[in-house]
Amino acid sequence: MGLSRYRRFGAVLLLAVGVGLAPGTSAASPRTTCEDVDVPVTVDLLPQTMYGRLCVPEGATTVQVLVPGGTYTSAYWDIGYAPETRSYRQAVNRAGIATIAVDRLGSGRSSRTLSALVTVSAQANAVHAVVRSLRPRFDRVVLVGHSIGSAVATVEAVSHHDVDGVVITGLSHQINLPGAVPVFTTLIPTLLDPVLKDRGLNPGYLTTTPGSRYSSFHTPGVVEPGALAFDEATKDVVTATETLGTVLVGSLVPLSRQITVPVMLVMGGGDGNFCGPPLGADCSSDDALRLSEGRFYAPEARLRTHVVPGYGHSLNYSAGAPDYHRAVIEWTNSIG
Repeated sequence: MGLSRYRRFGAVLLLAVGVGLAPGTSAASPRTTCEDVDVPVTVDLLPQTMYGRLCVPEGATTVQVLVPGGTYTSAYWDIGYAPETRSYRQAVNRAGIATIAVDRLGSGRSSRTLSALVTVSAQANAVHAVVRSLRPRFDRVVLVGHSIGSAVATVEAVSHHDVDGVVITGLSHQINLPGAVPVFTTLIPTLLDPVLKDRGLNPGYLTTTPGSRYSSFHTPGVVEPGALAFDEATKDVVTATETLGTVLVGSLVPLSRQITVPVMLVMGGGDGNFCGPPLGADCSSDDALRLSEGRFYAPEARLRTHVVPGYGHSLNYSAGAPDYHRAVIEWTNSIG
């Protein structure tokens, strides 16, 4: 076979391989195996379980524990609308990093108990149990939180010192009250929600009023009906005690200065809950965010920042999500 025929054969072979690849994957993407797990935990000496979806690429030695925010479940990390760009879980797994996306206690498929017992501290202890269950299998464990999940990640890292890095998303130490207060007004007891009322939860469990999720979590992002429909269909609960605890952790008691491992902070440039004047953090650029929030972290954190421009609170729904996913992946691989 002549040289030109070898070249033509090679081109045909590459084309055949490329056609078989799913969008957003590459020939180097490892095969990933997923399974549902229930990790035993205790809340005030009561036995409970924290649910997680564990996805492990072949050869993975690092795992990220993904903790969702209030009224979200593990589905936030694996969005079914345009998952090739919105699914954080898929992006990280394609990069060879394992993930376990959990449901906070009281939500999703995790145990439900009295809302007064479902505090940020209780959630952090439950996540600690998850971390402990992963340690024999993985060399590095990184916590990744969103909103209330970020407060949980902070408390877990400070209380137990058992992780190698922390990613904070959707939570700054400077609450922009004019933007945040309207969000709190959309929360109602689940007993009043047409869908969640059948769970029979006590009045301390809250959710968002139907149709309010864009204004609360996505504005000023572009309205995408499919994304909003998925968000509304998968909405869940939050407790009043978790919400109050997040305010305390985030602003009144800045525990973050006690984190002694690397930290990455990701915010939406248009997150009116935590960014912008008159009271919020400066989320106008990566550098501005680092200057604005850096004083709340110890030097050991080596704070890295990333801003998703033009989007609000729930960053995984942004069209710019792939850039933030890549930034977190690169940071995770760099912390050693």
